[in-house]
Amino acid sequence: MLDILGKRYIFIGLSLVLIIPGLIMLAVGLPLAIDFTGGSLLEVRFESGIAPQPADVIQLYGSLGVEDVQVQTTGDATIFARSSFLDDTTRSSLISAMEEEFSTNITILRFDSVGPTIGQEVTARAGMAIAVAAIAVVLYITFAFRGIQNSLRYGICAIIAMIHDVLIVLSLGALGAYFFGWQIDALFLTALLTVIGFSVQDKIVVFDRIRENSGIYRRLPFETLVNHSIVQTLQRSINTQLMTVEFMLLALALFGGVTLREFAVILLVGLFSGTYSSIFIAAPSLVIWEKQEWKTWFRPRRGKEAAA
Repeated sequence: MLDILGKRYIFIGLSLVLIIPGLIMLAVGLPLAIDFTGGSLLEVRFESGIAPQPADVIQLYGSLGVEDVQVQTTGDATIFARSSFLDDTTRSSLISAMEEEFSTNITILRFDSVGPTIGQEVTARAGMAIAVAAIAVVLYITFAFRGIQNSLRYGICAIIAMIHDVLIVLSLGALGAYFFGWQIDALFLTALLTVIGFSVQDKIVVFDRIRENSGIYRRLPFETLVNHSIVQTLQRSINTQLMTVEFMLLALALFGGVTLREFAVILLVGLFSGTYSSIFIAAPSLVIWEKQEWKTWFRPRRGKEAAA
């Protein structure tokens, strides 16, 4: 049988290697989209088939007194421009100025504006949604596992693993912001909440198998029991998560277009992290708690002869 729990600190260390660099970049600050800060997003297509340089578009915005402008271009003569809040008059003036400056007709594909007050409200509600989800998970798992000893531990370990998945997603967002100009928007929040939901679902499956085996293999040591339960659910986790959802998200990330690419990549990595943490973080946390291994983490190790 696979000895997954025997290598639990290797898996935990691997997670830290993935999380810590992202958290260092996260400390600098994630770039928030207009959904949270307020502002305007304008997506336009140039009928000439040639998109202007981002610097030229930013300069055009500046001539109208619009600040904090970020422009991205795609291969189909389309630009995405994020800026401070634009009213209808300024937007009309901007479109007219673009058509005159670049000598082409322009088609508006998308225009969204969010006021600063609404952006602050969305930010507060996003944090509340994550907090409420965490509390609900603890309460549900504690209630569902009330028939076994230390049922509260299962809920708390599920939250620890869920926090692991959230940190992975945030680290990915920080790296994406640094290398690809990603921003934290409503789609990012949607992907994050979806990752939380899938993460909790997979952990409940693993924990439920541990609960079932607790009544069958009562004489087994707890670590052996948990390792056996993980191995039993391993194939199910791979088949349902990696072999179905992940392949669909990979196709969406590769061929779904630039507007959905960030969302698909976050879900792709986040759901993989959810499956990983169910096996290599949540269940090992139960064993560490059961054996209270933290009491020996900082003790100096002695050789067998010295111990004798």
